[in-house]
Amino acid sequence: MTELNNLWLTETIRLREEHAGPLEDLEANRLARSAGGDLPTRIQRRALWLAERDGLSCALTHWLQGARLALLVLAVLAVVSGAGLAFAALGDGQTPVNVFWALGSLLGLNLVLLLSWACGLLFAGEHGASLGRLWLWLSEKLARDAKAAQLAPALLLMLQRQKLNRWAIGILVNGLWLLAMLSALVMLLTLMATRRYGFVWETTILGGDTFVALTQGLGALPSLFGLSVPTTEMIRASGDAALNIESARQAWAGWLVGVLLVYGVLPRLLLALFCLWRWKSGKAALHLDLNLPGYAQLRERLMPTSERLGISDAAPEQLHRVESGVSEAQADGALLVAIELDDQRPWPPQLPKNVSNAGVLDSRESRHRLLEQLSRFPPARLAIACDPQRSPDRGSLALIAELARSAAATRVWLLQAPPGEALDADRLGDWHAALQQLDIPFADSGPLNWLESGHD
Repeated sequence: MTELNNLWLTETIRLREEHAGPLEDLEANRLARSAGGDLPTRIQRRALWLAERDGLSCALTHWLQGARLALLVLAVLAVVSGAGLAFAALGDGQTPVNVFWALGSLLGLNLVLLLSWACGLLFAGEHGASLGRLWLWLSEKLARDAKAAQLAPALLLMLQRQKLNRWAIGILVNGLWLLAMLSALVMLLTLMATRRYGFVWETTILGGDTFVALTQGLGALPSLFGLSVPTTEMIRASGDAALNIESARQAWAGWLVGVLLVYGVLPRLLLALFCLWRWKSGKAALHLDLNLPGYAQLRERLMPTSERLGISDAAPEQLHRVESGVSEAQADGALLVAIELDDQRPWPPQLPKNVSNAGVLDSRESRHRLLEQLSRFPPARLAIACDPQRSPDRGSLALIAELARSAAATRVWLLQAPPGEALDADRLGDWHAALQQLDIPFADSGPLNWLESGHD
């Protein structure tokens, strides 16, 4: 699945929770935390798991299939329309072709809609083209999945934040009109190759000089590509009747093809390429807006405070040894606490009567509450249970050190892997090395006898 689709599904989940309330996400949060990474990465992993569970991933596949089918329908419509424009411009060849009337038939609607799109882009900002709305509507209808109805609003909101929807619509609009103009050009060449056409121009209120200047002006750019332009004598003579001279017919045909190519095909091609370039450059910068309420409230669930306790400077080469600031005379009792355990791990174990359970530290509030309690009632013996399946990051080690300084004696309990799973040897070695640097005793078995009696 592409990065755009991942962001799209993440935004869809956010909108769904915003309108229908939070989803059941305990397992999704646990899997996102265990996978690690920064907050945007964890939010995406959570959303993708929920999307897969709730069928949104399948709905996205159906929507994309519907979008491709809708695009194919619009493309066929563009090809037929372009061919129809060319046929309407030239007719059946029984009567001479009025060149400027034919030119208006070929380019008039295209140029009007091109100016409309450009003005909307410049002045309206987020211009919603009718072709874009038609494509989205067809995509939803052809997807035939009720869950796909949530996808289009999420896509539009995500693109609007980066102002990418204008370029996506621009690719669609200019691409379809490019296809229509190419179809008109091919049909024009086909008709001219199989029928004999005569060309005239007619007017009631304009003079011949006006048509001479207009014809030569419009033919200036096509002439740079080697396309023919009628001479002044041909232009003037065509005002009276269609010339039967072969060179005149070819000159007018070349002029009509050139004008269609330069003023119809090339502008749409250049605009489609420009929109495609802006789309690709903007798509690479797409990211989650973590300031949105739906994402901000996930921070504590996916990035618990105990994982973010470390300072933001470079990691020290050697960890400082931990020295307890509590004397045995000040301390009393025994306490067991756990750091960031999975929801599926049973906790706490059966404890002796004189050992207290401090629960699991998985949030800023629980950490502050326990440290405040330890500052007033420091324990003589403190056991800290850790899951060695997680990496010993600086935040976890900083929390262990802070807890150890609040007790007279501390041991770290590295829990065994759940049944059917195995510990990673390298990660377990990292735990051993880090705890040795902190000079905190650790064991792979529960120090319950030590907590109860003070010795093993």
